Amino acid sequence: MIPVRIPSDHPRAESLHVREKLVQAYSNGIVATSGLIAHGRGEAFDYILGEKTTRPARNAIEVAAAILLTANSPVISINGNTAALAAKDMVRLGAITASKIEINLFYRSWERELAVKKLLLKAGAHDVLGVGANASAKIPELSSERRRVDPKGILSADVVLVPLEDGDRTEALVRMSKKVIAIDLNPLSRTAQKANVTIVDNLVRCAPLLTKVAASLKKKGHRECEKIAHDFDNGRNLAESIILMKNNLSTLAKAELAGRR
Repeated sequence: MIPVRIPSDHPRAESLHVREKLVQAYSNGIVATSGLIAHGRGEAFDYILGEKTTRPARNAIEVAAAILLTANSPVISINGNTAALAAKDMVRLGAITASKIEINLFYRSWERELAVKKLLLKAGAHDVLGVGANASAKIPELSSERRRVDPKGILSADVVLVPLEDGDRTEALVRMSKKVIAIDLNPLSRTAQKANVTIVDNLVRCAPLLTKVAASLKKKGHRECEKIAHDFDNGRNLAESIILMKNNLSTLAKAELAGRR
């Protein structure tokens, strides 16, 4: 597929570059068709969010970094969209927090697993779990292909970071007594509501910031990280994100009405 030339002065240039990256990843077998749809849905929520990393998101990012740093066996779960948009940041985050990298796909095929693995290795990963027969364990009560996990990774993890997740697996992982960190632009989704920590932010903004915060917190030590994570209330933080979205919509509505007078 021939890449589309996006004018640098286009008002939506950054967003269009992200979309084009996903389209190219789809052509390379990394992103599923449904992944393109999911991105569009998330982008709609980003408009309401104001297309910026909010204070509640920054709070959740700090807590997420602290939890990853204090975990015994953290794992970063990678799907097609995450690989396409944030492979380098996820690999860096894994290195900083000693987290394993595991591929987990809803639309799983051998070819797609290899394509995602190749991208992660190119981004600097040394070991990629969850490929082929290595995904030999199953998450109870799940019937989709996302039930297949690596015994060395998600199955034995105590903390799992799940960017761009689907809700049923988040619920299942929480039932398995794992701490789940989600990155989801929709604070009303089942993933956002069921996760232990939800970062309501765009992955392309959140991933580099999460990596930077983790690197900074690592220098402060284990005890400081535990203190940061201790009093976090995900429900309250989600509510703050919802209120921000409501206020943004109200402001936009008032501006529209004022413009008609």
